[in-house]
Amino acid sequence: MTRRFVIVTVCLTATIAFLIGLVVAGSMTPQFAISAPSAPQIPVRARVTPGVPVAVPSFADVAERLNPAVVNIDATTRGSARSRRFGGLPVPDGPELFDRPGDRDPQGPRRGAGTGFIIDPSGLILTNHHVVDGADRIMVRLTDGRNLHATRVGSDADTDIALIKVESTKPLPFAALGDSDTLRVGEWVVAIGNPLAYEHTVTVGVVSFIGRKLFDSSLDRYIQTDAAINFGNSGGPLINARGEVIGINAAISSRASNIGFAVPIDQARAILPQLRDKGRVSRGYIGVSLRDVDPDLQRSLGLNGADGALVQDVTPGSPGARAGIRTYDLIVAVDGKAVSGNDQLIQLIAARQPGTVASLQIVRDNHPMNLAVKLAERPERQRRSANDDYPAPQPSSQRGPALGLSVRELDREFAERFKLPEGMQGVVISRVEPMSPAFDADVERGHVLLEINRHPVRSVDDYRRLTANAKAGDILALYIYKPESDSRALHTVKIE
Repeated sequence: MTRRFVIVTVCLTATIAFLIGLVVAGSMTPQFAISAPSAPQIPVRARVTPGVPVAVPSFADVAERLNPAVVNIDATTRGSARSRRFGGLPVPDGPELFDRPGDRDPQGPRRGAGTGFIIDPSGLILTNHHVVDGADRIMVRLTDGRNLHATRVGSDADTDIALIKVESTKPLPFAALGDSDTLRVGEWVVAIGNPLAYEHTVTVGVVSFIGRKLFDSSLDRYIQTDAAINFGNSGGPLINARGEVIGINAAISSRASNIGFAVPIDQARAILPQLRDKGRVSRGYIGVSLRDVDPDLQRSLGLNGADGALVQDVTPGSPGARAGIRTYDLIVAVDGKAVSGNDQLIQLIAARQPGTVASLQIVRDNHPMNLAVKLAERPERQRRSANDDYPAPQPSSQRGPALGLSVRELDREFAERFKLPEGMQGVVISRVEPMSPAFDADVERGHVLLEINRHPVRSVDDYRRLTANAKAGDILALYIYKPESDSRALHTVKIE
């Protein structure tokens, strides 16, 4: 009986468990993907804006690719020439140019540091006009450590652009030029340069404004950025997120540390042929003062339209005056090309060669008419005055030995005045010739020369004897005492 009861109990338990399992399994049956095709997915399109990449690449990749094309520029002046860009003065409470040779000490030799970037494997380099303006010698240091002499190919003060060239036995890395006309406010940009002698410094920011007027309201179209730009960045590239140069860093605000300005690369591209071929830029010129038409002006003058550039003044004797242009004329087209405003008209005229004839479509008293104007050459932005007419610097007729040093005997007066160590023997460096091998080695006036190639220099005669046979290619080790820091240092001087 007991055995039968156990068997029945087990069977009933198994049956009940099976039925419960069926109920649970039926309510939790999974839906397999292969048994029913899923609904087609609608692809989500990323919003694409022409000229702007969908995914911003790594700035490390941009810097790695562009760094080899960025160079350090050492521009040296003898001191008698001075920069004439805008009179050599910063704009009060406004943007300030920097890295001009001769800025700090116009009476003596001055080495100015700037930046540039190679745009052609043959060695063509773009930089700022004010970096090399007035320089008697330009040296370029490449990322591979080479120091090369550069020649000035062409320069344009109006746009602050200069083209220089170095000679290399092998093709050089170069930077690709982008399209600054498609640049938008808010785009990421990278600046590479040598601020405060910290070579190949990379900073990142955004485009803050496009078309900023700083020095000349007619030609200036500066790109404003908050990417850190400091002294030494002049002439360096401003690069977009695709690794293309879209500007040449040129100026900073004198009142803020995060406001920098760059010349649009399209301005440089437009004048490169003239810089290469002629060394300067010739621009067409009408001789009129212009302004855009705003709603208030349109209403007050009763103009039918707001497109065009309104003539405010006409320079007497200018091409515009000879062609019969008058104040209040509205210039709406040049050779059939519509003019939207002041800037566009200036660009169209400046892009033409002096001596060519431009057909202007104007509106006078709401009546259309055509005038033919023979363009003259645009005057330089700031002409030199009589006081600026310095004679060209001439090489010194009293050059010392090949090192470029002048020395004198070390006397008791000098020793006592500068508190030299007791018993010190040597010669006092009285002059360092500008752009000489000693100048390049940072040897300074007022230091005491103790040894040359480990040979003591106790007198001027010793100095002459030890340097008499120095020839091009020789390297001399100068052991020097610096009174201002009470220290000694070795300077290597390579004879050119």
